[in-house]
Amino acid sequence: MRQATLDHATIEYRVLGPDDSPHPPVLFVHGILVDHQLWLKVAEELAGRGFRCVLPDWPLGSHTVPVDDGADLSPRGVATMIRDLIVALGLTDVTLVGSDTGGGLCQLTIDAYPDHVGRVVLTNCDAFDKFPPFPFDVVFALLRGPISIKTLFATMQLKALRHSPLGFGLLVRDPDPEMTASWVRPCRTDSRICRDLATLLRQVAATDLTDVATRLPEFTKPVTLVWGQADRCFTPSLGRRLAEQFPHSTLIEVPDAKTFVALDNPAAVVGAIEKIGAQRAA
Repeated sequence: MRQATLDHATIEYRVLGPDDSPHPPVLFVHGILVDHQLWLKVAEELAGRGFRCVLPDWPLGSHTVPVDDGADLSPRGVATMIRDLIVALGLTDVTLVGSDTGGGLCQLTIDAYPDHVGRVVLTNCDAFDKFPPFPFDVVFALLRGPISIKTLFATMQLKALRHSPLGFGLLVRDPDPEMTASWVRPCRTDSRICRDLATLLRQVAATDLTDVATRLPEFTKPVTLVWGQADRCFTPSLGRRLAEQFPHSTLIEVPDAKTFVALDNPAAVVGAIEKIGAQRAA
């Protein structure tokens, strides 16, 4: 993994695809308790088609490099990290791709820093007052202290619990045991990562995206939503409502996918990114 040093945080990331790609660079944003592996199938295919893909591990609980003391781990603070990484890597006309919490972070990014983003692709994600939706609002409320996080994650060594209807089984059709184990391992083994996650979750509020939603119509660049229709958390109606906020949006409904469309149907996400990459801002 490469590393980029930002103010108060070191971000590890992978790059796939050619440095001299003729396409706009693609920057991926995952959600809480997930890392860049969520996007690997999508990025590997895009890299084979000539796209340069940047896959960071954002400090959302599955990262392995703790942030510095004083780092702003509020959702807006992480959105600033997204902007700062874009600047640090010299990326321009970026295709910003988000999922789950990461989709909410993308909305915060284009609200605060629209000039750094050329277009957006969102798979099932937080929006409006669903930040996060049930049942994760209840789960996250229990994980606002390092001790409670470490206690709960000690049980997550068991695949049956990780893949339960209150775990990754709610988000993806067929969870990969090795991948999900790696997602919970940092909080199981490093108290500093527990601290980071607790700090983040204490600052997540259902109202974080409600004000942003009123300004989404101001983002006039291309937006595509690739929305899994089998998702019980980020429902199809939420996707339709979010698509309606953007002046230049396309909604692609993916029948059998849950929240993690990039795992359930990577081809749908690849196709959306490839198509929108040919578009420029209005």
